Amino acid sequence: MLLAAPTGRAAKRMSEITGREARTIHRMLEYSLQKGGFQKNEESPLCCDLLVVDEASMIDTILMYHLLRAIPPEATFILVGDVNQLPSVGAGNVLADVIGSGSVPVVELHQIFRQARESRIVVNAHRINSGRLPAREPSKDRLDDFYFIERDDPDDVLREIIQLVTERVPERFGLNPFDDIQVLTPMHRGVVGSENLNMALQKALNPTGKGIARGDRVLRIHDKVMQIRNNYDKEVFNGDMGRILRVDPELREVIISFDRREIPYDYNDLDEIVLSYAVSVHKSQGSEYPAVIVPLVMQHYMLLQRNLIYTAVTRGRKLVILIGARKALAIGVNNNKIRKRYTRLKEKLMVEG
Repeated sequence: MLLAAPTGRAAKRMSEITGREARTIHRMLEYSLQKGGFQKNEESPLCCDLLVVDEASMIDTILMYHLLRAIPPEATFILVGDVNQLPSVGAGNVLADVIGSGSVPVVELHQIFRQARESRIVVNAHRINSGRLPAREPSKDRLDDFYFIERDDPDDVLREIIQLVTERVPERFGLNPFDDIQVLTPMHRGVVGSENLNMALQKALNPTGKGIARGDRVLRIHDKVMQIRNNYDKEVFNGDMGRILRVDPELREVIISFDRREIPYDYNDLDEIVLSYAVSVHKSQGSEYPAVIVPLVMQHYMLLQRNLIYTAVTRGRKLVILIGARKALAIGVNNNKIRKRYTRLKEKLMVEG
């Protein structure tokens, strides 16, 4: 049996849950830039009777093509995924097309194991997915796991997020601002885009210390960072998060810890690294965090869609906080107009199935 997922973080989570080794699809298919691509194919297939791939909604058409080429004809192939989340960054809408074609057996799972059934994260994720606003009734006898804080001005949202990450959530819920709390934002630019949020949160959480300037940003020891490209030589992949351990000006080297692996980066490689106190919702796919904080402001209204808010909410395991304008939340929840992808895959599967 083989287990795989599109991203390093999703594969790591799969390993933790199952107790078995899980790899990224690229690693499983033995991708090599030097050798011209994927080494696993019809002529050199995977050695398995069963292949299970998680977070299948993230798989684009090209990657699925290479994956199918490498699966032995006698093997069973199980895709696990949620079509209500954001589609793949690359071309296609493979999981939705496969399910919609009716050409393969489909099982829909309803029982939640990540949170208790009465969790307001679960309840409100279902409400959002069905086009309804999150319920606001607070629990009387215990701490809630879902909050909406109404703030209309983006500058007020920014100030509130900094206070939540640095003080209120750590004090009230006992969560570590570096390891447990993740800010997820719909966009990169703007007052509460990932770029500005990262600078503000770095200033609040890690304002001093040895670092290296890269353009208009500084990477400091202890900073929370993310790899933004697959690096097969270092075995660090797009979306992997780490912490900066050391900066060595003499060697022109930065040491970053990824899951307790110390990886050296030459200064010239640091364009692969960004601060990750705040990341885009798209980058969070395949991951889960103890707590997530999500800004929703009218500056972002063109990007606000139901599947984006649903994806953000379902990343939180213990705590979800939405903060922003009620109008922005309503626009996102009501906007189910997903940009159509004309793949013809569904129709072809219906004919051939």
